[in-house]
Amino acid sequence: MRGGNMDPSSDPRASTGDLTAKARIRNTAMDLYAEFGEDRTSMRTVASTAGVTVGLVVHHFKNKDGLRDAVEELLVEHFAQAIAQAPTDGEPRQVMSARDAAVERMLAAHPEVVNYLRRALLDPAKPTNSLIDRLTALSRSELRKARTAGLAPTGQRESAQIVDVIVRQLGQLFLQPLVDSVWERVAAPEESESEKPKLTVAVRDSARATAHSG
Repeated sequence: MRGGNMDPSSDPRASTGDLTAKARIRNTAMDLYAEFGEDRTSMRTVASTAGVTVGLVVHHFKNKDGLRDAVEELLVEHFAQAIAQAPTDGEPRQVMSARDAAVERMLAAHPEVVNYLRRALLDPAKPTNSLIDRLTALSRSELRKARTAGLAPTGQRESAQIVDVIVRQLGQLFLQPLVDSVWERVAAPEESESEKPKLTVAVRDSARATAHSG
């Protein structure tokens, strides 16, 4: 079996003792952006929290756009490393499920990634093209490698499959707060958290469905 449980030593943030000043600034920016939002976090605040000067932040990242790029690259690396450590034994659908599970474990272990994604992708006033581009590029690359290796189903259009992967991995992330909120209001006193209805998110390939019905 290749892959398996998440190896802490492969955390793209690196352990505290191994961090360069540049990585420490980037990690601090992700944490602050996740908690307060990029628009409400100045480069001076990032520098102060990271224990460096504003000049050093500018030296490494030039401006806030450069800092955001570094944060988004780190976020995508979290996904890439989670996928790389997923088991590759079994049928294609089992492999894809294992990758989804690995991403789910990563998100559970990194609330700052979850909060950043929610802020970046759900805020209608914030441009999100660069992050969506990066996540789409990663999904396309990993899917093509998996299909070539016989580890992903090939009976579906690649474009629809990419959408399906991203929606499966992020859809629950975005919709779970709604499920939790409704459950709090309707659950009977004797119903436990483990009895909460399970949320599943999937995409239907309309072109494939049309072909089958024709």
